[in-house]
Amino acid sequence: MKTLTALFAAATLTLGAGFAQAADVPVDQIPQLVKAGTIKPLEELNQIIMKLHPNSTITDSDLDKHTDRYEYETELTDAQGVKWEVELNAATGEVLKNKKD
Repeated sequence: MKTLTALFAAATLTLGAGFAQAADVPVDQIPQLVKAGTIKPLEELNQIIMKLHPNSTITDSDLDKHTDRYEYETELTDAQGVKWEVELNAATGEVLKNKKD
């Protein structure tokens, strides 16, 4: 019975880890996603981020495909030199994370 319980626990952890993973979307696929209306244009998403942190500089960004949505993840530095990490739902522009890095 212990072996069965251990196997079930291992299978559950393995499956659960798969749900938390995200895959980077290749840059050449982004125009197709925008054209299909799957995500907002990156310029529009960047405007949302800049409204949160005016006069900031985006230092890194990527688009990730999660199981249930696309997320636009950015790192930026504000005018005071504070680093931020902001994540948006790429389809809606909803802010998912906005925290100091």
